[in-house]
Amino acid sequence: LVEEGERLYGRGVADNKGQHLINIAALESVLAVRGSLGFNLRIVIEMSEEVGSSGLPEVFAAYKERLAADVLIASDGPRLQPEVPTMFMGSRGGTTFDLIVETHEGAHHSGNWGGLLADPAMILAHALAEITDRRGQIKVPEWRPDSLTDKIRDALRDLPVAGGDGPAVDPDWGEESLTPAERVFGWNSFAVLAMVSGVPDAPVNAISGWARASCQLRYVVGTDPKDVIPALRRHLDRAGFDNVRIEPHDRGFFAATRLDPDHPWAEFVGKSIRKTSGGDLHVLPNLAGSLPNDSFTDILGVPTIWVPHSYRGCSQHAPNEHVLKSVCRSSLEVMAGVFWDIGETGGPKG
Repeated sequence: LVEEGERLYGRGVADNKGQHLINIAALESVLAVRGSLGFNLRIVIEMSEEVGSSGLPEVFAAYKERLAADVLIASDGPRLQPEVPTMFMGSRGGTTFDLIVETHEGAHHSGNWGGLLADPAMILAHALAEITDRRGQIKVPEWRPDSLTDKIRDALRDLPVAGGDGPAVDPDWGEESLTPAERVFGWNSFAVLAMVSGVPDAPVNAISGWARASCQLRYVVGTDPKDVIPALRRHLDRAGFDNVRIEPHDRGFFAATRLDPDHPWAEFVGKSIRKTSGGDLHVLPNLAGSLPNDSFTDILGVPTIWVPHSYRGCSQHAPNEHVLKSVCRSSLEVMAGVFWDIGETGGPKG
């Protein structure tokens, strides 16, 4: 760990060792003052979220009775703004897959064969253009959710999505009829993570025989995860791209989850955070990213509350990962307040 001014640098300090440590320290602070928590506690620390949390559903299914609880209170991800606490109650799901076009064996001279051999990169580019339009609006009917209700819109209204150390939001990208907050927290998004044909680092005058794009759909509640790939297959076939192969990635991913903002536990924790922070709190129905939250909601059957202790500019997954000491201090106060209030009142009634 390296301390420089307001920042603490270290691998995993923001994602997610520091966040675990803050919650444990908050529990210790309650014990130091009151002598007891006032409630029973089970701690689960899971360390393979970055690779799909393989095995977590099986462990939860095997130990479901032992892990029975009233609520999950956990921490991961960034605050929307460093100075304001954030609370979210679920996460978007994600599915990754490759789109592959193979037209012929090997590469062939682009002069002698140009106009005679199909170009797999061109075919793939046109297939991708059938998935979204030029501003990224999704064209696959089954990928367009119906879960952006008035209640969710109200929860997302006026939430900040720009600013800080991140890139500027592109105003002309994504679903045109939605606000930026609705696009990232209340809607689905499709992305091409990588794309290749031929040998980009050493191109030659030849038509490649193949092209591949690694793609991802991030989706909210209201999208059937089992139908993501079949729906894409049907859509591409209707458009005449039956020669585009879809290969789902072996890596597991997470289903979408969401708890209503007016759920008793959401209201209880939100009230506690506001009391500690002086009234400021950003409430999200779900995180834009993905987490193994479905193992808690679908297997253990518990409502889930997440209170993140990082911020958008923390450089997680990259060099110079860090946390802000001010955010850590604020988060410790917030979590100590939440645990204190649960022990004092027993949590929400009814």
